[in-house]
Amino acid sequence: MLEARGIPAFPDKLWTEVEGDIEDVDRVIRITRLRVKYHLKIPPGKRAEADRSIEVHERKCPAAVTLRGALAIEYSAEIEEEA
Repeated sequence: MLEARGIPAFPDKLWTEVEGDIEDVDRVIRITRLRVKYHLKIPPGKRAEADRSIEVHERKCPAAVTLRGALAIEYSAEIEEEA
C-alpha cells in the first residue's frame, strides 16, 4: 500500500513495535489485545499518503483480516518526514 503511493517500505523506512495482553479467559490463556505501532520514515510531501495508508491498511492486511473478531487490535503510527 505504501509503495503504491510512492513511499518506500524497505527495512530502514518501516518497522513496527507490537505489544500484547495475555489473559485467562474461561480458564484458557489467550492473547486478548494487540497494540501495533508503526514507525515510518517518508519522503517530503508524502504525509497525506502515509496517513491514508495507515488509516485503511487494516482492510487489506492479511494478518489483520485473519485476526478480526478474534482479539482487539489498536494501531498507531509515528511518522517522520525525511529532510
